[in-house]
Amino acid sequence: MKRMYALSLLFSVLGLTLCLFETNAQEPPLSDRIVFEEIDGILSVEAEYFYKQTHDEQRKWYVTHKENLPNVGRDEDTPHIFESSNNAYLEVLPDTRITHDDKLIPGENFSNEPGKMAILYYKVAFKHPGRYYVWVRAFSAGGEDNGIHVGLDGTWPDSGQRMQWCEGKHKWHWESKQRTEAVHCGEPWKIYLDIETPGEHEIMFSLREDGFEFDKFILAKGTTFVPEGQGPAATISNGKLPTAFEKVSENFKFN
Repeated sequence: MKRMYALSLLFSVLGLTLCLFETNAQEPPLSDRIVFEEIDGILSVEAEYFYKQTHDEQRKWYVTHKENLPNVGRDEDTPHIFESSNNAYLEVLPDTRITHDDKLIPGENFSNEPGKMAILYYKVAFKHPGRYYVWVRAFSAGGEDNGIHVGLDGTWPDSGQRMQWCEGKHKWHWESKQRTEAVHCGEPWKIYLDIETPGEHEIMFSLREDGFEFDKFILAKGTTFVPEGQGPAATISNGKLPTAFEKVSENFKFN
């Protein structure tokens, strides 16, 4: 109790709003007053710090961390908190299509069209307009949990559709590839957002496949940047974003 009070006090001092997660929590941990900031052509955001979620009637994004293990239906994966950035991540649940033999049901466990299901929203600010390539850190355990869509300011451009993971299975892995008819495992440098004006914008992510595990995302100006490890720290325009989740060891087990 003392620890939770101290954490709440810290967030109050910094002007942040944190929802202390309850079981099966899917509510945004930060208010819409929090704006993530691009610095020197790099925007870094922790996935669990979305400010709202919509279109979640069939599937929702749930936060997983040391104190919370979502239990909302089928999910055969063990938690992957170890080595997740900020010691927490999101997963879109329930996960009913785990293998290719499981039935694909558009509008329920799959959406090839962006902006239709389980949409996350993030407020961001750019100082330098231009083309930004989108990198996402995800954990994929199979072939049916490795796709997502990204959009900007209420739009879903072709360059943000069908992000795809084939490499880096069973570990946290950065990727920035688009699934195409020619290359189903994805082509590099085809996932990007064009930021036309400086100032505040809104980044959105929507479901493509249920079971997707989402740790962090980066928008990088230019093709020379490739993230490593947990990537650069997330920054906000009105102070330092505190760590809200406890670190776990590789052999940590949920009760």
